[in-house]
Amino acid sequence: MARSYWLFGTRFIVLASQEETEGRYDLVENVMPPGARIPPHRHTRYSEHLHVIEGEVTVWAGEDKVVLRHGESVYIPMGTPHSGVVSAEGEARVLLVGSPGGLARLVADAGTPDEEYRVPPPMSADLDRIRRVGAELGDEPVAQLGDFPTDTP
Repeated sequence: MARSYWLFGTRFIVLASQEETEGRYDLVENVMPPGARIPPHRHTRYSEHLHVIEGEVTVWAGEDKVVLRHGESVYIPMGTPHSGVVSAEGEARVLLVGSPGGLARLVADAGTPDEEYRVPPPMSADLDRIRRVGAELGDEPVAQLGDFPTDTP
């Protein structure tokens, strides 16, 4: 059963968690408004695969920059610093696969439950929980929250 949460001003819908996949992976849909930014971070205990199903997202992974549109994907190995920005032209929907599991726990424990698909809470409400839960899961910011690569679209 899908569960929805707000995190960084975007909606995450947990479609499958490590509890349902014997710890092998998590499957999460991320619905992001135009211009949404994903802070620079890295996962030290799982890799992440992003697949765009709607919209356009620019992703920085390590030294690489890629612009992803409908049907395009990028794999981010464990430990690789990454961030992203949604195009200002429209909403983006991205499927995220974290392997092994851990991503869905971050979303559920650090996010704000959204059972009614209402307006997201202020980002400041998330920061302490994100830092605490992220540290427990081995997720690390690689710059101050809110810092992004200098060549954002």
